[in-house]
Amino acid sequence: MSIKQIALGGQGLTVPVIGLGCMGMTGFEEGHMYGPADEQEAIATIHRSLALGGNFLDTADLYGPLKNEQLIAKAIAGNRDKYIIATKFGWEIDDSNKVTWAINGKKAYVKKALERSLKNLNTDYIDLYYLHRLDKNTPIEETVEAMSELVKEGKIGYIGLSEVSSETVKRAHAVHPITAVQSEYSLFERTVEERGVLNTLIELGIGFVAYSPLGRGFLSGQIRSIDDLPEKDFRRAIPRFQEAHFYKNIELVRAIEELARQKDVTSSQLALAWIMTKGILPIPGTKRSKYVEQNIAATNIRLSDEDLVTLENIVPLGTDTGKPYDEFSMGLID
Repeated sequence: MSIKQIALGGQGLTVPVIGLGCMGMTGFEEGHMYGPADEQEAIATIHRSLALGGNFLDTADLYGPLKNEQLIAKAIAGNRDKYIIATKFGWEIDDSNKVTWAINGKKAYVKKALERSLKNLNTDYIDLYYLHRLDKNTPIEETVEAMSELVKEGKIGYIGLSEVSSETVKRAHAVHPITAVQSEYSLFERTVEERGVLNTLIELGIGFVAYSPLGRGFLSGQIRSIDDLPEKDFRRAIPRFQEAHFYKNIELVRAIEELARQKDVTSSQLALAWIMTKGILPIPGTKRSKYVEQNIAATNIRLSDEDLVTLENIVPLGTDTGKPYDEFSMGLID
């Protein structure tokens, strides 16, 4: 099976119209992000994705920490050239491999983090390298200049930023062309539209990558109660999953499910098709092959302008579905 390819940004990177978010494939130092992890199942999921044409993998040094990149190294062993790998840096990880929860975009740390990721991924280059969060104590120009040097050295192919404002994008792009910006985006989360970031990316010819395109699982329709989430699942602390928003969000999901039933697709597939129809690249996360198959099948769904209007009338721009992070993490978004 082949998936339609698109240009991500204007610098020459070509990717499938859908990627694979790998964060949930490994646990985290405080416990599990999205329930227990199974390494063999995760590797089988990556291989199944490749067999279906899905070769764009998204990870970060933070995930694990470091364990996610190491898992991907095992999965892609012997087939590095068949995959497009995106990873991220910025959350400072000390020499004992502990996350300090500070953001570091200084030149020396950029290079240190890159060398560590190359080692963990067992590769000599990274296709797309993102700054995971803006270091508000370091000029973005310094960070991007350091990343630009890595491009010149052939260690990274393209530069990306995550969760940044229009102003930051413009300042960064003036130093070195930015290929992609990654932010949370779904029917439940459209802040990048409200803040004008999406328009800025279009104007500058920068690609947009949507993480959590299923509203952190809400839009899958499989969450009906907070008890459906594993005990250590970090979503339990997110406002979107708190009682003030939870049951209102369930009603929105039910309306989306009704439209999906009419089209004989799942609510997840409909939500992904909505994003892809807008020319945005979603990277739904999963650690199971059956969901990779369902997600990639969504690339064949065609939505009319009327379908888009119907969906956006269910969840109009500006709908308060609850913040996507706790107060600390929200404070780290540019």
